[in-house]
Amino acid sequence: MIVAGEASGDAHAAALVDALRVAEPQTQFEFFGATGPLLRAAGVESIARSDDLAILGLLEIGGALPKFWRAFKLLKQAAIENKPDAVILVDFPDFNLKLARALHRRGLKTIYYISPQLWAWRSYRARSIERNVDLLLSILPFEQEWYAERGIDQVEFVGHPLAGEVQARSDRAEFCRQTKLDSRLPIVSLLPGSRSQEVERILPPMLEAAALISVRRPDVQFVVVVAPSRTSEEVRNIVRSQRATPEPLPSCLHIVSGQSREALAASDAAAIASGTATLEAALLGTPMVVVYKESWVNWNTLGRLITVDHYGLINLVAGERVATELMQDDLNGERLANELLLLLDGKRNEDMRSRLREVAVQLGEGGASQRAAECVLDALREWS
Repeated sequence: MIVAGEASGDAHAAALVDALRVAEPQTQFEFFGATGPLLRAAGVESIARSDDLAILGLLEIGGALPKFWRAFKLLKQAAIENKPDAVILVDFPDFNLKLARALHRRGLKTIYYISPQLWAWRSYRARSIERNVDLLLSILPFEQEWYAERGIDQVEFVGHPLAGEVQARSDRAEFCRQTKLDSRLPIVSLLPGSRSQEVERILPPMLEAAALISVRRPDVQFVVVVAPSRTSEEVRNIVRSQRATPEPLPSCLHIVSGQSREALAASDAAAIASGTATLEAALLGTPMVVVYKESWVNWNTLGRLITVDHYGLINLVAGERVATELMQDDLNGERLANELLLLLDGKRNEDMRSRLREVAVQLGEGGASQRAAECVLDALREWS
């Protein structure tokens, strides 16, 4: 059984399913669980659709509780009836930790892939990992030590699934040719996130920053990158509404979809919503500012529970502030414009690229999905 929640979990889970089949080609695997489009494409039987469960925020989750409860009951019943050799839970902690507890109590072996970020908030839930998870597969280098300090040793670091896998399909010259940009002039990419609420809150200050930069540096070109789960029309609607701001938007403002890595690789700098995209930028060597803006309710409730020094994954992996972070009230057009202009300075730009190369080494050399598959297979052999 395999249970993934959001889009990134669906992608990592699908890669793990493929890696298991490659590692044991003579074995007939049967998979079922909570699936997104990539898991379904990988041939996993869908008991619940994780597409419907990717919701952010207290108010939004509150309204969707019946949907979560229905999916939980369906998955629990399917596991009890099918008695899988292992239950692989991928990220999605608020849902999956409860499922691990319910299924482990019934004697099922549980594997958690991609550790919940307990080191950031609600660290007390480490006890739930100790009691209800037989094997935890970690993708961030500091997590194994964090668990060991708490007496939890069923943890294996497999490396980040993106390490060695993040590559642009075209170089700067080709990307510029396709998007009608001038490769000789600076390019700044804007990545406002993958959820509807994120784009609505984060893109407006990004556009304000672009307008301010264009006054001081009219040679700068801007690319708004649309996440796979969003549509170009959503972004265009926000751009149209933004045209009434005091400073006019840049004349060179392109919207691209399905080319996030190509845009990042071609960019001199980027503003990126906190999340996996910051690691993609790091692996591509793109200097960045990490940004985020939540609803007032979420920020002043859930946000206050966060105990780490950094929000951005890139800074957490580095253990220091490699990229500037503009969170919540700190995210406004003026501040973001200033930070991006600093990154367009040649010396600062090269310094950050050098530091990003060091961070990329910490994420591993690639092959995380294959190592995770081997850990799963070793555990299955031990349990059989």
